[in-house]
Amino acid sequence: MGKIKIAVIGVGNCASSLIQGIHYYKDKSPEDAIGLMNWEIGGYRPFDIEVVAAFDIDKRKVGKDVSEAIFEKPNCTMVFCPDVPKSGVEVSKGKLLDGFSDHMKLIDEDRTFILSDEPEPEMQDVVDILKVSGAEILINYLPVGSEKATQFYAECALEAGLGFINCIPVFIASRPEWAERFKAKKLPIIGDDIKAQLGATITHRVLTDIFRKRGVQLERTYQINTGGNTDFLNMLNRDRLHSKKISKTEAVQSVAGNYLSKENIHIGPSDYVPWQNDNKVCFLRMEGKMFGDVPMNIELRLSVEDSPNSAGVAIDSIRCCKLALERGEGGILYGPSAFFKKHPPVQYTDDEAYQMTQDFIHGKKTAVNPQTNGKPSGVRPAVKKEAATQTAGL
Repeated sequence: MGKIKIAVIGVGNCASSLIQGIHYYKDKSPEDAIGLMNWEIGGYRPFDIEVVAAFDIDKRKVGKDVSEAIFEKPNCTMVFCPDVPKSGVEVSKGKLLDGFSDHMKLIDEDRTFILSDEPEPEMQDVVDILKVSGAEILINYLPVGSEKATQFYAECALEAGLGFINCIPVFIASRPEWAERFKAKKLPIIGDDIKAQLGATITHRVLTDIFRKRGVQLERTYQINTGGNTDFLNMLNRDRLHSKKISKTEAVQSVAGNYLSKENIHIGPSDYVPWQNDNKVCFLRMEGKMFGDVPMNIELRLSVEDSPNSAGVAIDSIRCCKLALERGEGGILYGPSAFFKKHPPVQYTDDEAYQMTQDFIHGKKTAVNPQTNGKPSGVRPAVKKEAATQTAGL
């Protein structure tokens, strides 16, 4: 098998964990490869992925080899593979747009970005880099709230002829007009907003599904998260959280059976705690009624290293995207989007999404029809007009 050549937008903690993981599993065998959902997908193993281009806006990363940039501040994720070899790929200056929140300028430089003073690229500059690099897939790790910047890079992917994996809660795959454009060019897209391997959202979904299947009526729930990485620092600007809250809330509501009123469900980032670094702590509470209207509740505390928690999902997303490119399949990959992302175009239960993804990997026609089954993401009609306006303004 050849390499899967990818380009990365944002060389932050998530990119660091992904790239560390690509090299970490080189010395593993299928029997001792802990932490992977799939050792092989379509003949491709984790270390068959190669980063051939990367973009960032921090002066400590731009111009450096990717292998060095992933360990630069303000990155603070766990280092589990310190000996990442030189790649020969320098980090290029990225397009800023709304990829940086002004409030972060007031924070200690060790905790936030230091903007590079190199000239910003135009779209054609980015497209040229992608084409020359030989990249096949573009993966988006921009900060939450980067609406215009994400749309800019989605346009670049279309122009350069790349598949697109959207790991943040800016709605691209779940907006029909974007999905149709990728389909027209026979380019696959997986999105939106990565669902971590064992994070707050998947845990909340599984418990919510158990309530429904076991006949317990869920009446109220909250999910509160804290962390100390730049993502949580960025999200102190509440204006950037609109799509994030929609994404996380919809992921839980979609498996609840009956949607809870907004007064009875609260899901979203809560606060930035610097000393937590890349550790994310979730506080989860669920209240319901069981047999005889007898009340019950669950309280749970989950602690995970945030970025490695996403990396295994990203590795599988990349390999599924590669399979679609090889097969000439463009547009939304419904199974992988539903299984790997919080806000796919159509929501399925995790069991359905898992089976759809396995069917896709093995080249089988899924038993679940994405046009008639599942639940369309609840915000699609509401965001369609807004998305068209934002796209026109690029």
